[in-house]
Parts: sequence; structure tokens; C-alpha cells
Amino acid sequence: MIGIVVTGHGHFASGLTSSVELIGGKPEHYHAVDFVQEDSTDDLEKKLEAAFASLKDCTDGILVFTDLVGGSPFKVSVELSMKLQEQYKIVVLSGSNLGMIVEANLTRSFANDIDALAAQTIETGKTQVMRFELVQHEEVETEDGI
Repeated sequence: MIGIVVTGHGHFASGLTSSVELIGGKPEHYHAVDFVQEDSTDDLEKKLEAAFASLKDCTDGILVFTDLVGGSPFKVSVELSMKLQEQYKIVVLSGSNLGMIVEANLTRSFANDIDALAAQTIETGKTQVMRFELVQHEEVETEDGI
């Protein structure tokens, strides 16, 4: 099983997690770790370490979704992935959106290759970003009203 940790600034993680639960039910082997204003990066590190420890049975790895590349949740996750590489295989993604987290949550039970799941999840995330444009078509008049 591949575990999932979602982390980000403010209530990014718990907010997305509430949507994941609404769409696919309460996920197992999944943790949301918020980085709120009162937290130091040391606090965040402790919360992430506790989340990883609770996923120790996820022998196929732990996929971490973060909000901003270079932000504290991203940096602390990357640092921990290197520090704990003897204990866990941790793959950190950044720029996460709801579509990619939902897909990873729903498809990870069929995956045992965390790198392939990460690549698939990144592609899903890219396709979830788009701009809506309203295109109006001209009505064509016919002679008989048909």
C-alpha cells in the first residue's frame, strides 16, 4: 500500500482532505498536516514525522502532496524524505490540486510503484489546470423554420 500525506500552508491540507472525503469517502493510510500560523518549522517537522511513523506499514512508499514549491511544507517534507530514506520511501510533489489528490487516493490501491503513481498524478494535476472560454455560435436561419 502507498500512504498519502497532504501538507501546506494554513488549512490547505485539511481543506483538501474534506473534499477528498466528500468525493471518495474517508481514506485510509492518509494524513493531512496543516502548517498554521502558530507553527514553527520545527512543529511542522514533528507533525510530518508523526504522520510518516503512522504510515510505517505502507511499504510501497509515502506520497506527499504539498502546496508551493520552495515553501516550508515542501522544504521540510524534502528534508525529511532525505533524513528518513533508510526507513521510508518518500516522494514529494508540489503544486498539488484536488484532482491529483483524489486520483492518487482512488488508484493507489491498484499501484505498487510509487514512482509510476507520482508520474501519473502529476499528469492528472496538469490536465486539471485550464481556462474556461465561452464560445458563442451564430444561429443559422433556415427558410422553412426548420
